[in-house]
Amino acid sequence: MRMASNQKRPVEGVLFDWDGTLINSYHADSSAYLAMFKEMGIPWDVKNLEKHYSPNWYHVYRAARLPRKSWSEADRLWRAHYAKYQPKLISGARRVLTQLGDAHPLGLVTSGDRDRVTRQLREFRLTTLFAARVCSGDTPRKKPHPEPLRMALSQMKLDPAVCVYVGDAAQDVEMAKRAGVRAIGVLGPYPTEKRLRAALPEFLLESLDELPGILKQLRG
Repeated sequence: MRMASNQKRPVEGVLFDWDGTLINSYHADSSAYLAMFKEMGIPWDVKNLEKHYSPNWYHVYRAARLPRKSWSEADRLWRAHYAKYQPKLISGARRVLTQLGDAHPLGLVTSGDRDRVTRQLREFRLTTLFAARVCSGDTPRKKPHPEPLRMALSQMKLDPAVCVYVGDAAQDVEMAKRAGVRAIGVLGPYPTEKRLRAALPEFLLESLDELPGILKQLRG
C-alpha cells in the first residue's frame, strides 16, 4: 500500500532489519523471553510481552520492572533459551534478497546480537549478500536513534537520499526518517503492526514479495 509519493533520487542502496523482516524469529524470541522471565520470578505472559514489545530489549526489561543489576543474567538466560529454537527465513526472503542483490548494494542494520546474527546468516548462507552489517553493540545508541543506520551507510559509502530501509517496527521507520533514508514498512510475525502503521512509512507492504516491484517503481 503506497503511503506517500515524492519526486526523489532513484534508489541505490537497500538496507534491512533482520528479526521479523527477513527471519521469522518471533516464536523463538517470545518463548525465550517468557522462559527467562519465569526463571527471574516475573509473572509475564504473551499479552504482557505483546503490549510492551520493542526491538530494544532493555525497554522490555524496564517495562517488566527488571532491576538493572539483573540485566546481564537476563541476557544470559534469554540466549540459553533462544538456542533451543531454529527460526526460519520469512517466506520469499531468499528469493527477494538474491533478486535485489543483482541491482543494489544491500545492508543489514539490526538490534540483534552480533554473534547470533552472524551465526544465522552463515546457517542461511546469506553472509556474502550484505555489503554492511551493523548489529547491537556496534554503536553506543540503538534504534530508533539513527546512528546504527548511519554507520551502515558510511560503510557502504552511500548517500542516505538514495537508500531505503525495510523494517517491521515503528522504531525502524523512525530510525530511517531520522537518518534521511526512505522508510518501507513490511508486516511480519511480531506484534508491531499497529505501531508500524502509526509511524507512517512511505510504503507499507503486506509481504517482502512486493518489495522488488516498489523498488522498480522508485528507480523509474
